[in-house]
Amino acid sequence: MIFDDILLVTDVDGTLLTDDKRITEKNDAAIREFRENGGIFTIATGRGVTSARSVAEALELSTPAVLYNGAAIYDYMEGCFLWQSSLPAISREYIFQLMGRFPTLGVEILCGESVYVIRMNELEKEHLSFGRITPIRCCIDEVPPVNWIKALFVDEERIINEAVGYISAHGHPGVHLVRSGTIYYEMLPQGINKGSGVEMLRELIGARGRRVVAVGDFDNDIEMIRFADIGVAVAGALNQVIEAADLVVCDNNRHAIREVVDYIKAMRRQ
Repeated sequence: MIFDDILLVTDVDGTLLTDDKRITEKNDAAIREFRENGGIFTIATGRGVTSARSVAEALELSTPAVLYNGAAIYDYMEGCFLWQSSLPAISREYIFQLMGRFPTLGVEILCGESVYVIRMNELEKEHLSFGRITPIRCCIDEVPPVNWIKALFVDEERIINEAVGYISAHGHPGVHLVRSGTIYYEMLPQGINKGSGVEMLRELIGARGRRVVAVGDFDNDIEMIRFADIGVAVAGALNQVIEAADLVVCDNNRHAIREVVDYIKAMRRQ
């Protein structure tokens, strides 16, 4: 079959989903065509288990998903983690530092399938509304002390810009920080990103021989795009994402995944 040596992985927000958080009919049809003709399809997202569930269900996702920006792989068919990494203990101190330096910063810690909100702000409330998330409001000392998958910081763009500059100036060994949106900044275990997550997924599902096609739009997609055999950026992606990509397709509101699948088909016919 035409796609039987391809693993297609796409970012969710800003790539697969339209700006109003829909999967277009053309994208849905393209994904079905891809899978029916031997392709393996999944998502790689910064979302956690709960907030990505609605997307997984809409896609009838049978392949495990790369979640938390590469920090975990979750099988929605079986309802379990296949693999996950954890932040080091020092991350607690780093979070305290950021909270002290930026007093309006929204902060959440993702642990297993739970979301612990350490500090709420209006943008954090809006973020939580995207998925079917029931957060646990608590102080940091009430979060279970092990298996922190990632921490998310949310604030207006100006504050996040300042937080990025602060982190760059001070350094935080043992963790990897990445921007996943204009108002989002994330703390992951060192060496963890979507690229490493897709590599782990390919091993876990026995698809090492498949070529990877990866699609994204933001900073947290760059390692995945570079790892892929064919890295794809959507129109409107950040300049650094476009520079890392082998191919640029239409934007997320105009059926980008349809264009990717059509590109693979055309490439095979040459």
